[in-house]
This record gives sequence, C-alpha cells and structure tokens, in this order.
Amino acid sequence: MYSFEFEKPSTIAEAVAALGAEEAQALGGGQTLIPTLKQRLAAPAKLVSLSGIAELKGVCVEDDGALAIGGGTTHATVAREAADKYPALADLASHIGDPAVRNRGTIGGSLANNDPSACYPAAVLASGATIRTNSRDIAADDFFQGMFTTALADGEIITSVRFPVPQAANYQKFLQPASRFALVGVFVARFADGVRVAVTGASEDGVFRWTEAEQALSADFRPDAVKDLKVDPSGMIGDLHGSKEYRAHLVGVMTRRAVAAAG
Repeated sequence: MYSFEFEKPSTIAEAVAALGAEEAQALGGGQTLIPTLKQRLAAPAKLVSLSGIAELKGVCVEDDGALAIGGGTTHATVAREAADKYPALADLASHIGDPAVRNRGTIGGSLANNDPSACYPAAVLASGATIRTNSRDIAADDFFQGMFTTALADGEIITSVRFPVPQAANYQKFLQPASRFALVGVFVARFADGVRVAVTGASEDGVFRWTEAEQALSADFRPDAVKDLKVDPSGMIGDLHGSKEYRAHLVGVMTRRAVAAAG
C-alpha cells in the first residue's frame, strides 16, 4: 500500500464535495478497490468512504411496487430483505462471493466497478432497473458501456437502484470456484410486456442482453424455445477457465436452466 488521505462523510452532499478533490476516489465495500490498491494498480490521493452514509443503505418497496435498494446496501442485506419481494434477486445476492464479501460488498460498488463477471449487472439489466445517482437517473440499458466502464461521471455516486419486479425471474450461475464469480451467469425476467435476458461472465464487452432469446421466450416461455439458438463465440471471453466456444455454449445452457426454474 501507500499513503493517502481518508475521509468518511456522513451525508451524500459531504461525499460529493469530498470527491471533488483532485485524485479522490469513492470507497464502497472495498471488495475490489482494496485488493487493487494492494497491487498498486490504482493510486488515488484520497479515499472517500461511503460506508458511514445512512441514506445510502436499506431496501424498501415504492408506491408503484418497485423495489428500491440503496447503493450502500450490502449483498447480505439484499439477500435477506429482498427475499419476499424479489426472490430471484435475493437468491443472486446470497451466492455472491463468501460470507465476508457478502457482509462488506455493496450493490452500488459492484455496479460502479462493472466487473465483466459480476452478478448484479445481469440482474439490473434483465430487470430493466434504473440506477439513481446524486444527480440523475440512468436506465440500465444506458448504464453499462463495456468492461469496467459505466455511464457514471467522475465524482458521481450511485445512491439507489430501482428494480421493477417481474412476474417470474431466475438467475443461474456457472461458478468459477476459485473466485466465485460467474464463468457464465444468466438472469431471465418475465414481465407482462415481454422477457428480458441478461448475460454476465461471457462477453469481452461485459454484461449484455441476448435479444434473440428474449424474442423467443416472449412468444413461448419454455426452455425448448431457446434450445436451437446459438451465441456467436467470436466476442466471448477465452481464458484458462474456458474457451470462447465453451462460454457461448454455457449461455444457452444457463438460459434454459433459468427459464425452467423461473417457470
């Protein structure tokens, strides 16, 4: 590690002001940033901890039935408090990392980092969620802009995430056992006006919607509706854990499993 300033504001306004300093960086649960600092892959002059801001935490149901989750809410809290309203999302949260990660990591930190194998981006994109920041609302379809890249501006903080609750949903993750990230993960959400399918862990461009599967499942919500669909492997991640072709194959397998479980 190296020397840096540390600030722990108690309000969003104080955090925004602190992040206005040169080379300042927000610190959520620290599950990605702290290891990055230890490896000297990042060197901010100031860390602004968001963990002391009460207004960033919690799960609530809004007047229209949507589920709102504060950006500073831990995975463990989502797993516990979203279980009755959005079981598929709660189940996803309950299988992120290990107990230490789930009790420190936050939904806002995960989304801001946008790791290409993280689980939450699939849930957000498949749900058609809205990412709320200190200055605006961003639709999920506009938020994710490639591997480790989002629509967030410098100093912008995710204050909450608004999830429309689908009629049926499920997330299936083919686990990479060492990291517990998704080798491939698929979140399927069925709404009255159609089905959304989001895939994480597979693409070189990060999380994406599988539109061909969405069209097929909107017409016929059964696993067999997508059994003949294929994902182009050319844009998939290929590494020591799995080839491009293997990941493309897993997208279909996980999608069928998610539909079967949701149905």
